[in-house]
Formats: sequence, C-alpha cells, structure tokens
Amino acid sequence: MRSVIAAIPSPHSGSIHLGPIQLRAYGLMIALGVLAAGWLFGRRLEARKLATREDASSILIWSVVAGVIGARLYHVVTDWGRYAHHLADIPKMWQGGLGIPGGLALGIPVGVWVSKKKGLGARDACTAAAPALPLAQAIGRWGNWWNQELFGRPTKLPWGLKIDLAHLPAGYAPGTLFHPTFLYESIGNLIICVALLWFDHSHSPRPGRLMAWSLMAYAALRFWVESLRIDFAHRIAGLRVNTWVSLLVFLGAGAWLILDARRTGLEPAAESAGTADDGAVETDASDRPGTTDAPSSVGSDTDFDTDGADAEPAD
Repeated sequence: MRSVIAAIPSPHSGSIHLGPIQLRAYGLMIALGVLAAGWLFGRRLEARKLATREDASSILIWSVVAGVIGARLYHVVTDWGRYAHHLADIPKMWQGGLGIPGGLALGIPVGVWVSKKKGLGARDACTAAAPALPLAQAIGRWGNWWNQELFGRPTKLPWGLKIDLAHLPAGYAPGTLFHPTFLYESIGNLIICVALLWFDHSHSPRPGRLMAWSLMAYAALRFWVESLRIDFAHRIAGLRVNTWVSLLVFLGAGAWLILDARRTGLEPAAESAGTADDGAVETDASDRPGTTDAPSSVGSDTDFDTDGADAEPAD
C-alpha cells in the first residue's frame, strides 16, 4: 500500500496571512516571477553594456502590464462560457486564469516597442529577455498549486498531487492523486532558462535567435503538459486550443530561425562582391594614364557599405 507521504500535498488556503495582512498567493507568485525576470533581464543588459537596470525596469513595467492584460484576455476568450453570464468575474485575476500564450503575444511586442524608444535594438532586447521569460514562468506556475487548479489526469506516481474535496473534479474519488502539471512546467521552465544561459554563453548566437529558441522550447513543453491536463478546454479537431497554439508557436519560431539562417548565409557573398568591386576600382585607377605610384585612397573612399545586411527585419 502506498504511503500517504508519497504525494504532494495541496495548501489549505490560497492566501498567505502575515498578521493582519492577507496576501493572495497566486498574485504573489506572479509578482515574484516578475521580480526575478527583471533582475535577470537587467543583469544581461548591463553585462552587454546595452542599457542600465533602470532602463530594464522601465521596459519590464510596460511589458508586464501588457502581458498581464494579454494573458487575462486570452484566458477569458478561450474560456468564454465561464464568463459570459458573470462579466464581473473577468477582472478577478487573483482567482486564477492567466493564459501564458496571450501574455507572450502582447507582452513581447510592447517590450520591444519600449526598448526601441530607449534606443535599444529589438534583437538585442529579445536576446537579453529570452532566459528571463521562462524564469518568470517557473516561479509564477506555483500560483496554480496554491489555487489547486490546472492539474493533470490521475496518476499512481509517488509525486502525485493531492486535491481537497472542495477542488476535486466531479467523478473522482476522494484521495485520488493527479499529475502535478504546475511542477512539470515549473521544472521544465527552469531547465529552459539554464539551457538558454549556457547556450548564449557558449555559442553567442546571432541576436534575436535566443528568443526564438526560447519560444520553441516552451511550446514543446506546453504541448506535452496540455496532453496531461483534464480541466475543461475548447477543442479543435480533437486537440485543446492551447495545444494548437503551442504547435503554431513552435512552427512559427522554427520557420523564423530557418529564414534568418538563410538570410545570414547570403551576407558573406555580398561582402565578397563588395571587396571584388573595390579591387576592380583600384586596378582601373592604376591603369589610367597620368597616374602616379603614390598610395591610392580610392579603396577607402569607395568601400561598399555592407551594414545593411545586418539591419533588423521589419517587425
């Protein structure tokens, strides 16, 4: 008989009491995740001498506000049946209900926009922020544990999650253990964060690519987690909406990486062509009648500008 200890308990309340102060644990986890992401984002910007931590804080504030709005809207739209006759519940985010895909969809573009306003390139900003996003998600996911929500199907694994009677889904016997999908996603995001930091340090990828790798990794993780969850979700062709979104994000980020690699592969050819043309100009100048043997400055004056090959694509 399996010991009761071989299970993950759920908290008795979704709030943390500090004397007379009551904190909603869900919101606290989100806030701690944001603080951790801001710390890492600021450190990476300063290490690259791209911006100050004050700039990072300013970018983060706007990005987080937009991300929270986008995450809430995504959740409400994809679970409209729950709010159609209870519109007053839409702003009650402390009760749970933030869709990460929506947060990324609105938070990243706003962060890029604010970064550009501060003179920071979009690719550089995304590279600095790439590991910070999964770090925030790794911490924020613990809010689901506090709210006893979004867990997976029943399991007999020793790390199964215990759910109290008030949150037990209909049709399941008391004492049933469930997959702790919050824990899977938290650990997975931490692994993604560490892997991105290592890859960035070891390989120094072209600016912007680290964000694409981050999105692909998270999409793959979320695709698997969605296959375990049993909470209600709208389905298209038998798959949950979030599953389709994860698939589209994975394919979209992968396609961008392929296109960026092909674009980069054309740059050396452009530079070589510029060098050959420069040589042709110098040869023509030396063959003209009346020229002297003095060092010519034609090459330096007519260098072809290849910086355009490195310009960022239109967002």
